[in-house]
Amino acid sequence: MDRSGYKHFLFPKLTKATLLRMVLITVGAYLFFSRVCIPVRVDGISMEPTYHPGDFTFCCRVPYFFHPPRVGDIVFIRMSGWKVMYMKRVIALPGDRVAFRNGYLYVNGKLRQEDYVTTPSNWDLTPRKVKPGHVYVVGDNRKIPIGDQVFGQVPISRVVGKVLW
Repeated sequence: MDRSGYKHFLFPKLTKATLLRMVLITVGAYLFFSRVCIPVRVDGISMEPTYHPGDFTFCCRVPYFFHPPRVGDIVFIRMSGWKVMYMKRVIALPGDRVAFRNGYLYVNGKLRQEDYVTTPSNWDLTPRKVKPGHVYVVGDNRKIPIGDQVFGQVPISRVVGKVLW
């Protein structure tokens, strides 16, 4: 491409067709990045070592149009509005019994292997049953004292989407 080709590519003539394309691309990008694949900056340490403060990822809403959250999914949970979302891992589904003993996760009385948890913890939590229409979520960073973590049962209707990568 010669110099005039670059100039034409970067600064096209402003015709009705060009303006229409620009408007359609802008509206499409806005809808895609506000409704389908929401950009997210991680703020907090509850998902370390998997995600660190300042990391950037996307919340993809498409998977949960077709199926509910699954165990192991890292999900975004909508709080009072769309500006604040918690990032947590699904560890149990409706009807499961969840407990922590000496820092280890037990689901339905069986020890669950959690390779993403790299630091020992001393969490203890009596068994509790996950209500219908809910999932049980918790962060990967178990060195945070259990009283300082935000975790527990969440209505599936509050789960916005899952981490894209």
